Amino acid sequence: MDFTQILPWAIFGLISFGAWAAINAFASRSSRALERLEELRDPTLRNREQSGKTGVGAVVDMAAPALSKALQPKTEVEQSVLKTRLANAGYNSPTAPQMFLAVKFALMIGGAILGGAFGLVAWGLTQKGWTSIVGGAGLGFYLPQAYLWFVTKTRQERIFLQLPDALDLLVVCVEAGLGFDAGMRRVCDELMDTAPELCGEFALSNRHLQMGRTRRDVLHDLGVRTGVDDMRALAAILIQADKFGSSIAQALRVQSDSMRVKRRQIAEERAQQTAVKMIFPLVLFIFPGIFVVLVGPAAISLMNGLLKTN
Repeated sequence: MDFTQILPWAIFGLISFGAWAAINAFASRSSRALERLEELRDPTLRNREQSGKTGVGAVVDMAAPALSKALQPKTEVEQSVLKTRLANAGYNSPTAPQMFLAVKFALMIGGAILGGAFGLVAWGLTQKGWTSIVGGAGLGFYLPQAYLWFVTKTRQERIFLQLPDALDLLVVCVEAGLGFDAGMRRVCDELMDTAPELCGEFALSNRHLQMGRTRRDVLHDLGVRTGVDDMRALAAILIQADKFGSSIAQALRVQSDSMRVKRRQIAEERAQQTAVKMIFPLVLFIFPGIFVVLVGPAAISLMNGLLKTN
């Protein structure tokens, strides 16, 4: 396929993209009253002009609302689910959902363009060529979701492993006379280098408490934001202890002991699975070498004996 056949399709794509950008630019204009209402709904929009971002950052911030509009969740439940998924991965910014949807849409368009170019060059205007466009768009669309799942899984596992040590230190701080808020600040100061994910969540909870939110709401949000089952259980126990006036140190000690037992059981389970997992490398890599070393000389001797008899 030569350049003269590709040129009309390239011109058509550029014109279509320009028309879509122009329509989107004119349609996105709103009155000052609507802008004020949006600022009341989302306070982060007030300081956007004074944010000081220039260059690529300013371009990304300006393009993100237009790019994410096509994939914006329609209901509040879907928006809440998306915010929770991003919070589980560590993205707690108010603009994180908008940026995530903008990246998905941009990668989908980029994947479609790259897939279409590869399909036109390789197969031309055939079914395989059109299929490559769909495949590239689908790959670009689902790639951010796969990255988000991987980051969430890794972060939750780290928080699960860091939590027992942090709870032990928190128990020591509370029993030494510090309050729960001061104990969390002390844990953040001591374990910031070894447990940055958990300390970041504790620091965010401390800021929420300093802003005047109730401890019940802060602990509930801490469990939902991390997405770790043990953290949810810890938040529920602390909420009950605060509600009924029981000892927080005793509740923390019981939860820390149960988490250590659970972590030891998981380690024992993985150790028991080692024998089964070792079968496949043994069969594929070790047994063939042993078979050649042990049976090879006997097979060579047998072949030499058969040749001599013949």
